[in-house]
Amino acid sequence: MKKIKELLIVFFTISLASQVFAKDVPESFADLAEKLMPSVVNISTTTTIVTNANPFKGFQFPPGSPFEDMFKEFGTPQKRKSSALGSGFIINETGIVITNNHVIQDSEDIVIRVDGDKEYKAKIIGADPLSDIAVLQIESKEKFIPVKFGDSDKARIGDWVIAIGNPFGLGGTVTSGIISARNRSIGLSRYEDYIQTDASINQGNSGGPLFDMNGNVIGINTAILGQSGSIGIGFSIPSNSAKKVIDQLVEFGETKRGWLGVRIQVVTKEIADLEKLDEPRGALIASVAEKSPSEKAGIKAGDIILEFDGTKIKEMKELPKIVAQTEVGKTVEVKVWRNKKEIFKRIKLGRLETSEDFKEEKKEAEIDILEIKSLKITARVLTKKDIEARKLPNQTTGLVIMNIGKDSPINYLNVNDIIVEAQKKKIKSVKDLEKIVEDALKSNQKTILIAIYNNQNQRRYIGVKLD
Repeated sequence: MKKIKELLIVFFTISLASQVFAKDVPESFADLAEKLMPSVVNISTTTTIVTNANPFKGFQFPPGSPFEDMFKEFGTPQKRKSSALGSGFIINETGIVITNNHVIQDSEDIVIRVDGDKEYKAKIIGADPLSDIAVLQIESKEKFIPVKFGDSDKARIGDWVIAIGNPFGLGGTVTSGIISARNRSIGLSRYEDYIQTDASINQGNSGGPLFDMNGNVIGINTAILGQSGSIGIGFSIPSNSAKKVIDQLVEFGETKRGWLGVRIQVVTKEIADLEKLDEPRGALIASVAEKSPSEKAGIKAGDIILEFDGTKIKEMKELPKIVAQTEVGKTVEVKVWRNKKEIFKRIKLGRLETSEDFKEEKKEAEIDILEIKSLKITARVLTKKDIEARKLPNQTTGLVIMNIGKDSPINYLNVNDIIVEAQKKKIKSVKDLEKIVEDALKSNQKTILIAIYNNQNQRRYIGVKLD
């Protein structure tokens, strides 16, 4: 009897503790979804895509044939219209809408559908490719129902969340899940601090909101792992990071980020041991830009930044985010590890967007996205920035896949996969790949061998069946 009493006491103690520390599973999301739906919008855009495939390439017309001049134009780049779908949400009753930059990038026309059936044209107030955020203005004098931002720093792993968006053009779609992880980095943009969620997110959800149970936006749904459908791994930009960018875009139409003027790398255990640092931490300065704020302050290659403006730098990836969010022109104190001891430097921050480093990056980013009709994909040339971000071998060349048609012979691959070889030949341009595919089709080959780096940077060979 005594043992039974003891077991009952233990049982009730565990039950009471679980009630204290765990929140109940919501009976329904209906009331919350009904309240939020009018603030979530569907976005459709129209973009011009350049194609340069020539179906008559290699075909010889008889000398003096009138068809020779007629079909010359097929060898020049052709243009066609392409449409895309995304999501967004209203943050102001005047119709200010937040979405992803990649949803509206290079668009010529933007149409926003509100509350399922009302359509409006929209213009871009400002866009930031580095954080993948864009701010739009609905062109209407009507008043709209806005939502508020929540505090993403208070969001915890295991918290309930709901996502509302426009997956595959199916507007007004509500999904639920939990926060699966925090501070994720997946190699898509410079400033990454994603919230990972298992709320179902698919193509078309990009730019849509991730809500907490109070109906506040704690994330902007941006990416999914894999392109064949939701597999329970989606990524959202935290609202606290996004709001700083949004405020600048609304006020200035552009961003104003702090800039140090250094290139950094991870402090490995071996480097920490050599430098007599207690543990691997901070950011190692690989190089310092000429006439940059860091050079003027006396920062040198080989220094390790341990603290920035009072914030400890535990990992290298934390420093760019903190610097970018710091006011331009502010003088900050930086704790540096040099010659096996701590020293302090004061640095007056410059502005990233006006720096030479940024201008060079921007030139590199202005690359044509071309269509490869034979494979029904669009792609762009791999850049140095891609190689650095993906940590690929320095001599890597290839094409980054930007879009894959549903009826493409490689529709099982993913956007951002990199085609590096075809038929054991290196790919350096769109023309390289087009020629190999054309030659294979002419010789009645039904399959070609390509090599890719997938989104996990794994190199794989794939047999592609040609139509």
